Amino acid sequence: MTHHKLSDLLRGVPYEVLQGTTDCPVSDVVHNSRKVSTNALFVCQRGLNTDGHRYIMEASGAGATAFLVEDRTAEFPAGKTVIFTENARKAMGRVAANLHGNPAERMRLVGVTGTNGKTTTTHFIENILRFAGRKTGLIGTNGIFAGEEKLDIPFDTATTPDPLELHRIFAEMLHMGVQDVVMEVSSHALALHKMEGLTFDVGIFTNLTQDHLDFHGTMENYHDAKAQLFKISRTAVVNQDDPSTPTMVKYFNGDPCLSYGLKSEADLRALHIQTAAHGMTFDLDFGGVMRYFTLPMLGLYNVSNCLAAVGTAYLLGIGMDKIREGAAGIIPVPGRLQAVPNDRGVLIIVDYAHTPDGLENTIRAIRDLSPKRVITLFGCGGDRDKDKRPQMGRIAGELSDYVILTSDNPRTENPTEIISQIEKGIMPAGILYEVIENRRDAIRAGVALLKEGDALIIAGKGHEDYQIIGTTKHRFCDYETVVEALCG
Repeated sequence: MTHHKLSDLLRGVPYEVLQGTTDCPVSDVVHNSRKVSTNALFVCQRGLNTDGHRYIMEASGAGATAFLVEDRTAEFPAGKTVIFTENARKAMGRVAANLHGNPAERMRLVGVTGTNGKTTTTHFIENILRFAGRKTGLIGTNGIFAGEEKLDIPFDTATTPDPLELHRIFAEMLHMGVQDVVMEVSSHALALHKMEGLTFDVGIFTNLTQDHLDFHGTMENYHDAKAQLFKISRTAVVNQDDPSTPTMVKYFNGDPCLSYGLKSEADLRALHIQTAAHGMTFDLDFGGVMRYFTLPMLGLYNVSNCLAAVGTAYLLGIGMDKIREGAAGIIPVPGRLQAVPNDRGVLIIVDYAHTPDGLENTIRAIRDLSPKRVITLFGCGGDRDKDKRPQMGRIAGELSDYVILTSDNPRTENPTEIISQIEKGIMPAGILYEVIENRRDAIRAGVALLKEGDALIIAGKGHEDYQIIGTTKHRFCDYETVVEALCG
């Protein structure tokens, strides 16, 4: 087991020694008292639901040799080292980096933030960089990848790993020869200082619409959290079509900042966009030079995501011809406008859209293909922003021909109550709809309704292979359920 001197782990952290010495050996760093081992440093952070200072004695009994605290008044065990810092969350990022030898400093980092499009945009960037011959790493909602290899490195949060997990992932990627790491950077991660000590070679902003107000409280707080990425980015790529872009770059001090857009005057602009059954084409205007692009997926928002990827690759030194070839070969992202093959002459799409803006974009993308009917099946997650539920109901009601309301991840809320809140938005549209709370039954019913030329959108969960009911994760996959319904 490798031992580190505590003073080495604290490099870059403002601290004060309350008792003991920083010369003590440390074998591991943890913030969960149940994971403490002999000679561990226990970081006492105040969490959303608990306070790590309450577990100091428990951690000491389990073998912790040192404690990083932000509460001077807590009870401390005799004979152990106690270090005070103003913000243990911020300190943990620096400590985790030092623990693993600061691996991120030896790779190029690309961070993508935004309400929608983070997963797709990171995927596009990674595909283009890999096509250009770079050894890539990818971190985000769909897991951890080194090139095409998915790594068996689980992490506890949905999008951006905690610092102790994140720097361990960086270290593993560096060991595998990764040169460029592309990652999703959530507003939670930025607000909770998970990115402390990192510098991104490129920071990207996709868009900002209402989401996560259960955590941030106000849209202003949500804006400000995402804007933190641009404090720590050397260059930036931002969506000129989004009205929040000036807010995003208010902290940006790097150079250059490339803009992209479909509607606005921007550095990278897509013109003459054409939609076909299996993809899109457009002309890219960059500095007055036109280049013809093909993209093997649907949706105007994917053209926007592609522009973000093009700008990023360009800032990282990839030639535009190579970027264009890479974009043409992008592999579609699982659970993002993912079509389910069938021989019934119908279009069945599984998509992750779980916000008002995301749902509207998805339905409009399918509408562009001119199906006979669009049937939209969705629910809303429990223990999350309730205000968006009637908004999503209104959007589905206005843009669909028929709607099936069902359960998503109800968590600890009553799924029937969640659905009733969605109904408040859908009823004024006067559209025919039905409620089938059981998601498996709802998907089977949606498939049974389809006639030749129709389209069924199953929204909200996308790539997820589980459903959270209460506090338990149950195995469930929309795509697999559709396949079962088609076969049955």
